[in-house]
Amino acid sequence: MDFWDIYYDYYERVKRFIFALVKDEWVADDLVQETFIKVQKNLNQLREESKLSSWIFKIAYNLCHDHFRKTSQSSKREQVLSEKKEILSEPLFQKEFEQHQMGECVQDKIRLLPESYQTVLVLFDLMEFRHQEIAEILDTTVENVKVRLHRARKQLKTILEKECRFEVDERNVLICDPVSSKD
Repeated sequence: MDFWDIYYDYYERVKRFIFALVKDEWVADDLVQETFIKVQKNLNQLREESKLSSWIFKIAYNLCHDHFRKTSQSSKREQVLSEKKEILSEPLFQKEFEQHQMGECVQDKIRLLPESYQTVLVLFDLMEFRHQEIAEILDTTVENVKVRLHRARKQLKTILEKECRFEVDERNVLICDPVSSKD
């Protein structure tokens, strides 16, 4: 296995996965670099080429997990808020803007889930990994992955029902209105 072939084949997917977890482009870039440094250093230890994908994503997941342990939750939330302001200040077409807002709203609610639920949702729904691959990445059983995914979706549905009001506007566009504490 040639490292550069692996790098070019996996770089974009690893970056998308890490960014989905950390929500900070600079941190994601650093973690992607660390991931591929570890891949390069330890490539000779990989016994089964068929496990390459889950092995790479397990390294990426562990680095993200270490990052979260090192940083406080409040500093992460401050970074996310500043990113939102930058994104919202950029000129976007109305429909793209609304889609972005809907995605941000749902992502904000996903962040309310426990980290293990967030991770399994990202791996399955965004990254489109199979249950077996997720089990290998998270070092758990397929049954546990299925249970976490079910519980994550159930808990997310409860959060969305409690904290959001979904409506179709006059243009037939689905919009999300956060429910204020006064409602």
